[in-house]
Amino acid sequence: MPLEEEEWQRRETYMSRLRRSSLEIKEKGTEFLCEQLDAAQKELKLKDEECVKLSHIRNQLEQELEELTASLFEEAHKMVREANVKQAAAEKQLKEAQGKIDVLQAGVSALKTLVLTSTPSSPNRQLHPQLLSPGSNRASSRPGGHTRNKSASGALQLQPEATVTDLETKQVDSVLFAEFLSWKESPGVDRSSAFFSRVYREDIGPCLSFTCSELSQSVQCAVENNSLTIEPVGMTTLPMVKAVECGGPNKCALSGVSRPCRHRIKLGDKENYYYISPSSRERITAVCNFFTYIRYIQQGLVRQEVQLMFWEVMRLRKEMSMAKMGYFLME
Repeated sequence: MPLEEEEWQRRETYMSRLRRSSLEIKEKGTEFLCEQLDAAQKELKLKDEECVKLSHIRNQLEQELEELTASLFEEAHKMVREANVKQAAAEKQLKEAQGKIDVLQAGVSALKTLVLTSTPSSPNRQLHPQLLSPGSNRASSRPGGHTRNKSASGALQLQPEATVTDLETKQVDSVLFAEFLSWKESPGVDRSSAFFSRVYREDIGPCLSFTCSELSQSVQCAVENNSLTIEPVGMTTLPMVKAVECGGPNKCALSGVSRPCRHRIKLGDKENYYYISPSSRERITAVCNFFTYIRYIQQGLVRQEVQLMFWEVMRLRKEMSMAKMGYFLME
């Protein structure tokens, strides 16, 4: 065989082997890649299933979170509403309690006024009715002695209705009653109302008008401010109070007339004491009794019909008129 043919055969054999090897490698590579692809697809499928599960869990958690949030907001609003209702109820109870306390304090002050006006040397005949003498009708409406109480220096007797003897008659004055009704709508102690302007002009002013005009004005201011003190002359003053006595026990500081003075007055926080006669004391006491009853009306302590209140005011005005004319009951 020629040399060229051998060489050509060797090459053909070699190329044939190469082709077979290449096919084997290709087949094995394809098989390996298919296995890898199958494995990747299986892993991807597992990942997808896990993602679906996680997505479902997330949605469930989001729904539960929304429900919980809504429930918390609802509970919070409910608690706020309940707190507001309880606060409103508490504020209402507080206002009612404060109103009751004010009324009770006013009542206690009134009772203290009644109690403080009774002393062994000058007992209050309203607190001790056994001291009243038979037939002394007017004594039941008069205060007893005075101690360190304020401008309600005489214990005011609140009568359910004005006392009228068999010889007395009464008839409502339409003008006076109309003025009183108008004042009763907004009771006060200023002179802006027709009612109080008339009382000042006809009763309070004349009743507290004494010879010593400057001292009279000071007394009227103290009565209006509820800062007047009346006490028996024999009463011992407090050790810490340094008082200066003006006048003497035999001369009235208000009228200037020589009279036995069994009481003295003190104006507010001033350190001076002024001796006053029984007539001057009676006039001051009558005005104080009127102001005390007016303050009771302001504080809502008088539980009477308007007409009965009107007649009590008229009775107190009558007491002022009698006192300024010199009528008073000697103790």
